Amino acid sequence: MQEISPAPNEGTRSAQRRAAIVDAATTVFLRQGYAAASMDEVAKLAAVSKQTVYKHFRDKETLFVHIIQGMMTSADEAIGNASAALGDSADLPRDLRTLARVLLESLRKPRVLQLRRVVIGEAERFPELGRSYWNLAFQRGIDAVAKGFTQLTERGLLDTAEPGIAAHHFAGLLLWMPINQAMFCGTDDLPDDAAIDHLTEVGVTAFLAAYGR
Repeated sequence: MQEISPAPNEGTRSAQRRAAIVDAATTVFLRQGYAAASMDEVAKLAAVSKQTVYKHFRDKETLFVHIIQGMMTSADEAIGNASAALGDSADLPRDLRTLARVLLESLRKPRVLQLRRVVIGEAERFPELGRSYWNLAFQRGIDAVAKGFTQLTERGLLDTAEPGIAAHHFAGLLLWMPINQAMFCGTDDLPDDAAIDHLTEVGVTAFLAAYGR
């Protein structure tokens, strides 16, 4: 999947139009869902021609995947940095708590949860979108955590025969309850600071009980 043209230079009129298209498309996709959203509607909301939309993005799927990538960028960087810090950790419980908070904070972005609902809702008809979300928004973070766990195992601080599975366990201990609650009950039920602190403590404690040395 390739865009017809590369991203324009920042600050140019073309870049401004591209940003307007992405913002409009995000609104349309989250409001209408993937199948019901139209490029005509995106163009109208962005105040550009439909031809301009296709100049920047080859098709609707390309545009949607670009939105997934954009939404996940800041979370990816935070998870990657926190995971990388594990390799040189001098205080494992502290650094695991830091990583745990990064994962939990990613829940407090209503648009990300809305996007997740759209992808799940369209998974049967458009499984390629689900795969894109899995690879770009989920597996990438798990891989970063698994890399940190591999380094910790090599140092003798963790006992993870399968770091990838351990990374899934770590994320599950933290996110299973709050993410399902948010998905079913809406963003009004996102965890507050006190809930994040509590989930962090009990999740890290349970993880170290299973995998710590």
